[in-house]
Amino acid sequence: MKKKILALTLSLTMLAAVMTGCGQSAAGGTTAANEEQKTETEAADMAAEVEVVIQFGHDNNEGDPVQEAAKYWAERLSEVSGGTMKLEVFPSGQLGSKSDLIDQILAGDSVVCIGNGPFLADRGAPDLGIMQAPYLFETWEELDTLVASDWWAEQMTQLEGAGLKVIAGNWRYGVRHTITTKPVTSPEDIKGMKIRTQGSTVHVKGFEVLGAAPTPMPLTEVYTSLSQGTIDGLENPLSVIYSGKFQEVAKNLMLDGHIRDLSQIVISNDFFNSLTEEQQGWLLQTAQEAGERQNELAAIADEESLQKLKDEGVTVTEVDFGAFRTAAEPFYEDTTLTGAWSDGLVDRVKEIIGQ
Repeated sequence: MKKKILALTLSLTMLAAVMTGCGQSAAGGTTAANEEQKTETEAADMAAEVEVVIQFGHDNNEGDPVQEAAKYWAERLSEVSGGTMKLEVFPSGQLGSKSDLIDQILAGDSVVCIGNGPFLADRGAPDLGIMQAPYLFETWEELDTLVASDWWAEQMTQLEGAGLKVIAGNWRYGVRHTITTKPVTSPEDIKGMKIRTQGSTVHVKGFEVLGAAPTPMPLTEVYTSLSQGTIDGLENPLSVIYSGKFQEVAKNLMLDGHIRDLSQIVISNDFFNSLTEEQQGWLLQTAQEAGERQNELAAIADEESLQKLKDEGVTVTEVDFGAFRTAAEPFYEDTTLTGAWSDGLVDRVKEIIGQ
């Protein structure tokens, strides 16, 4: 009897051991499965937070309002995105000219650049050329009113169809004036002078109608060209003129205010649409904020730059705006421009801005 009891006890003990082992094995299997699932979840989370890197190239130098606003934009984008979106800033034409950058954008690259109406007019929305028609706009508020109009929305739709997306339209690049190697006090004085302009048709024609010889070239080549006598002057906001040190080789500034340069930040439409809705929101928000910062800096820089230019021996002339406006009237009769514009565009824009 004792032998039978001992045998039964041993059997129960062995069974309990087997069952315990099986339980431990099952628990180990469950733990392994949980760990595997956890790893897959973490990998998915990391994939969702992969850093989006966007490059911002422009022609302006260190210390210029555009560059300072660009750095502020980079900080804000990183901040609001929790570090998942990064803006790399390349000043002084390091990524190429505006035309080079637009080509990269149209190829779908993650690049942004700053451009203005005439530049974009040559890229799919011809009517935007009027944004910088010479001596048309007298205040920033007129341009703000135009950007808030249905007409502006129509232009943005056209640009998107051409592959470009404007993510901020509020960057006040500055009031454009002209600095030259010889004095200019009237429209007659500028006739025959070689003036560096942007390569856009509107900028070129704006000086042609005054009798000047517009000479498009990258801003990075202007200093050498002025010093060598290849050109006689350039037009740009005061802060750009000063930061480029052009006053070292040209000593005559006329405050003609021929253009109020309201610029836009442009990105590939395809690339923008590849971002999540949240990422798009971050990009739009911070680009707009950076534009507001740029405007504050530009206003301060213009005032400071004017004084610095005077201090460095530049002769400053406040010319008759009306005389230059009258001299520029043939611009609006040039069919190479108006032929590409919508019928009645000039009148429509004047009506929108209250002229």
